[in-house]
Amino acid sequence: MKAHPSQHDARRRRSGPRRGRLAAWLALGLAAAPAAAGATEFKGDSWTVDISGYVNAYYTTVSCSGDAVGGTALAGRALGCGGQPNRTTIGNGLLPNALVTKFTTQQEGIDVGAQIGIMAHTATGDALSANSGVDVRQAFFTLGTPDFGTVKLGRDYGVFGSNAILSDMTLVGAGAPTQATQRGRVTLGHIGAGYTYLGSYGQIVYTSPTASGFTFTGGVFSPVDNTGNYDSRSAPQVQLQLGYASGGFKAWIGGKTQRFYAKDGTGAMPAQFTMTAAEIGASYAIGGFSLLGNVQAGRGIGILTDGDQGNAKGVNYLVQATYAVTDKLKLGLSDGLSRNRDDLASAAGFKSNSNVTAGAYYALTKSVTLAFELGQTRSKDFAGHTARLNGGSVGGIVFF
Repeated sequence: MKAHPSQHDARRRRSGPRRGRLAAWLALGLAAAPAAAGATEFKGDSWTVDISGYVNAYYTTVSCSGDAVGGTALAGRALGCGGQPNRTTIGNGLLPNALVTKFTTQQEGIDVGAQIGIMAHTATGDALSANSGVDVRQAFFTLGTPDFGTVKLGRDYGVFGSNAILSDMTLVGAGAPTQATQRGRVTLGHIGAGYTYLGSYGQIVYTSPTASGFTFTGGVFSPVDNTGNYDSRSAPQVQLQLGYASGGFKAWIGGKTQRFYAKDGTGAMPAQFTMTAAEIGASYAIGGFSLLGNVQAGRGIGILTDGDQGNAKGVNYLVQATYAVTDKLKLGLSDGLSRNRDDLASAAGFKSNSNVTAGAYYALTKSVTLAFELGQTRSKDFAGHTARLNGGSVGGIVFF
């Protein structure tokens, strides 16, 4: 993932190395956002241009306690509370701020489209630093016909893990309010505590037309380097997904794979490994109720992103239930876990992150949603140590 200035205030001696790795892992912050309604539209010379986006801000407060846990411990004091026993930030939730421009036309029977998405964050670690870190996560074009399907070329979000994060109720809230990422980027939702971040890659991807409710998506992705001891070579990353939707029911299965090689001079063991990950999930909505379950598992799947735990086997679980009390008010409860099954040196003894979040989401207008969330994140290592982060957030988001 792209590097960006890390601006949380973790104590240097205890968290410096981990802080740098987390900043690199999470430079993109959050994943895809729901399409904004009521976008501004322009037409001319057979092209249609839509401009849309979203802006959000949340008051978050956190308190950390328990043991010191090594590795990617999101509930630990170093990452969860920015090196302090407690912390407050007013910044982005799981979504950044974004300006999205879409272009569409039809030429010689082919549907042609393109999209550029520019994101920016709200909070910094002091009152002097400029929040000028611009994040271009989307820059792609598409070619397609109703009978053939669509081919996408350029930079966009990954296929693997997209349903989990797009269905996460905390997408319009904060979820786990990890201070190491909110100051200078975004909170984490259930990233690293329920699912691995879907990432943003250079890619060539094909999506089939829908047939009897089924849709296939798959393609090749620019291979990524592990932020520790491994990098990529000539073989691309491959991601695939088969989805089904009918009425209020939706289901999906998917997978991804990439070869990693030890960097020269690191002495990493093994000298190479293949990331192989699979995913299965489903959601169902009836009346005001909605249920979601998603499982990801594999070798090298990582806690936050591809291969960030080396060749450790890992598993992610996410379960969620929401209920629309009225047309405007929705209540929800979500529980997620990301766990290493292997105790490897590359994971620094880290075992798991879990997060449970309870939230209330109120549609003030058709474009503005207010959110209030309370939650707890727990981190464990293989030595039996446990760290806890208690947090809450209140704020809102506007889509335009």
